[in-house]
Amino acid sequence: MLVRFCKIGFVAVVALFFSVIAYGNITDYDSNWQFVQHVLSMDTIFPNSTLKWRAVTDPNLQTAGYWGIIGWEALTALVLWIGVIRLLAAVSGSGFARAKGIAAAGLTMGFLLFGLGFVVVGGEWFAMWQSETWNGQQKAFEFISMIGLALVILLLPEPAEA
Repeated sequence: MLVRFCKIGFVAVVALFFSVIAYGNITDYDSNWQFVQHVLSMDTIFPNSTLKWRAVTDPNLQTAGYWGIIGWEALTALVLWIGVIRLLAAVSGSGFARAKGIAAAGLTMGFLLFGLGFVVVGGEWFAMWQSETWNGQQKAFEFISMIGLALVILLLPEPAEA
């Protein structure tokens, strides 16, 4: 049963992480708003880049994108907390493997935010990698690593009790 509590701990850490991120983006809106604006407008990428046609400069679309990110973060946190509760409820029973589904979905949501949203869309489509100032790819990879590790650990079968 100790291994199950360890798995729940990993999921709870990621749930808390997403809770803090969403809370921070709401209460300190401007910090990451600037990041999103610059990435979407592509105003700090290489001056001669031929990719600038992809830029989104409409403030309404930028705002919608930022709120989409915050909403996804909050929803991910909620799904993960539900997963933690379900795992705790099943920790001593035979339904623990079935209870992993919601937590796995929440971890996947987090992986998608940083993998698809920040690496693929932000990093490649909006050429964030070209910006010395507004490049969040390293942080995204760190978050992907944490989330991915939690997902792998959650989905490992528990050892047979001796």
